[in-house]
Amino acid sequence: MNAVIFDYGEVLCFPPTAQEIRRMAEIFGLENGQFRPIYDKNRRAYDRGDLTAEEYWTTFATDAGTKLTPDEVKKLRAWDTQMWSKTNPAMVEWMQALQRAGYKTAILSNMQEDMVEAVRRQFAWIEKFDCAVFSHEVKLAKPEAEIYQHCLRGLGTQPEETLFIDDREVNVKAAEKLGIQGIQLQSPSQLHGELVKRQFTILPANSAPSPER
Repeated sequence: MNAVIFDYGEVLCFPPTAQEIRRMAEIFGLENGQFRPIYDKNRRAYDRGDLTAEEYWTTFATDAGTKLTPDEVKKLRAWDTQMWSKTNPAMVEWMQALQRAGYKTAILSNMQEDMVEAVRRQFAWIEKFDCAVFSHEVKLAKPEAEIYQHCLRGLGTQPEETLFIDDREVNVKAAEKLGIQGIQLQSPSQLHGELVKRQFTILPANSAPSPER
C-alpha cells in the first residue's frame, strides 16, 4: 500500500450537530428528521456544480413548501459551511503521519463551491496532499468512476496500491469496482481494526475525540 485517499465529510471532519441542523431546519419550518432527506436530494448536483447556491437553496425551499429571502439564503450558505468545518484532529494527525512516513495522500470529496473556498482558506494542511480533488472543481462527483480515475492520475498510483476511506458505502463500493482498496469509516475502533488487518503500522487514534467547537 503506497497511497491513501481521504474523503472529507465525516472522515477528516466531524458530522454536523443536531443544534446546527435545527437552526437551518427552522428556516424552512421543518423538524430535524425532515431536513436531511431534502438536503441530500439535490446535493450531488450542487456539489458537482450543476446548481448554484441560489438554485440549490431555492429548490430546497420549494420542496419544503416555502420561500426564502436573499438574507436567508446568505445565512444558510454560511451555516452550511460552518457545520462542515469542525475538523477531526485525530484523523488529520494520522494523515500527516502517513505523509511523513512517505505515503502518497489525496483528498477526494464531493464539495460545493462555498465549502471548497473555506477549506482551502482555513486549513493549510490541504496544500500537503499530493492530489486534492473537489467535485465542484472537476465537475464530477462520487460515486462516478471518472472522479476516482482522475484522483489516481493525480497521485500517480495504481488502484491496487491505493486505499480509499469514505463514510458512505456507495462511494467505497464504486472505488472497489475500479480495484481500489476501500474502507467505509464507521467508528475510530472499526477503522483501527481494518487498518491493522491491512498491516498498517502507522495508525490513527482508537477512540473518538470531542468535536472542535
